[in-house]
Amino acid sequence: MQESIVLLCAGGPAPGINTVVSTIAKVFLKDGYRVIGLHDGYQNLFNGQAETVDIDFHYADRIFSRGGSNLRMSRHKPKDHEFSAEFFIENNVKLLVTIGGDDTASTSNRLAKFLETKNVSIQNIHVPKTIDNDLPLPDMMPTFGFNSAKDAGVYIGNTIYEDSRTSGNWFVIASMGRSAGHLAFEIGASCHFPLIVIPEMFNKTKITLAKVIDLIISSMIKRKIEGIDYGAVIVSEGIFHVLEDEDIKNCGITFTYDAHGHPELGNVSKAHIINVLVQKELKELGIKIKSRPVEMGYELRCCRPVAYDLTLCTMLGMGVKKLFEQGAKNCIVSTTRDAKIIPVYMKDIEDENGKIPPRLVDVDTEFARLILSDLHVLTERDYERAREVIPIPESYDFYRLLEWDYSSTELRPMSRKED
Repeated sequence: MQESIVLLCAGGPAPGINTVVSTIAKVFLKDGYRVIGLHDGYQNLFNGQAETVDIDFHYADRIFSRGGSNLRMSRHKPKDHEFSAEFFIENNVKLLVTIGGDDTASTSNRLAKFLETKNVSIQNIHVPKTIDNDLPLPDMMPTFGFNSAKDAGVYIGNTIYEDSRTSGNWFVIASMGRSAGHLAFEIGASCHFPLIVIPEMFNKTKITLAKVIDLIISSMIKRKIEGIDYGAVIVSEGIFHVLEDEDIKNCGITFTYDAHGHPELGNVSKAHIINVLVQKELKELGIKIKSRPVEMGYELRCCRPVAYDLTLCTMLGMGVKKLFEQGAKNCIVSTTRDAKIIPVYMKDIEDENGKIPPRLVDVDTEFARLILSDLHVLTERDYERAREVIPIPESYDFYRLLEWDYSSTELRPMSRKED
């Protein structure tokens, strides 16, 4: 029977998926392999209902630069008891290529361990995909799709900021970025937004919705006393993943709840929630500032990949073939800044539960410090002028809200004596 490889995509879309699939298919077809594309991720891989497509050169060539994914995706996370080796045996699979984020990689890792117990000899190689940029790759390499999503986000962000200048409004943007704030941070930095809010900024204090709202008010007041009547703030949706449920439930917004009593955040606009709370506080302060919510997310995931990701995805696709020939398995294919293909073995980055911890924004890098120190926010130097707008400007001091040091160039935790 002809030897085959199988490719599946799981999680959410990211620009470059088709580029990876196309490249892998082309390099394996040249060596006589059957290339099987599996629809719906892991969902039907073990129940006998798998829907597949045999990928030939023409199929691969057509999809190379397209956005989205020609292989339908699913977020289904199979439990260990669902695993079966039948599909791999019946199709003489020698390599499983998974394309996805940390959850997809973790499932691939668990599946590989299961197949070993069944004496099924296949290699598994994971291709790191996520617009969140939160996989711990070496040399701080980005996950594929991140730069394309950022590029699309910057285009939208610049348009929104132009609207703010034109109309004299503020915009509250909520950006995708599950537990990490990479996307919001780099979009905000690239657009010169006066304020960026990501969960990693709360490294010295507990994150609450009230603090998030006060940070936004801080920026609005700063610009108001500077005679600037417009602006845009970008907030990573990741803040909602670290907020306590009670904080969310008590914010005054109506939610639906899952079977465990957790607010179903996917059913509501995070930008709407934040903007309503901002407007409520502005009214309590007697400050007239218009703001509008913008949810930024789904329009970023299926755009056409930019040149950076076309190149990166081509390298990763070819890297899968290289690692396969070297006998690598249970690994992530990655590359370095000088374009060397290297395997990242899951055993080296997984936690005690077999999960891959997300890579967060390091707010101590020089890049982050420079961006954060240049935000348009209230500081102690603004207190006198700010008192013409609010009675207690200290309550909206950016550094005090985050318990950071009062330095514009060094963001050190504020000592208790200074608090």
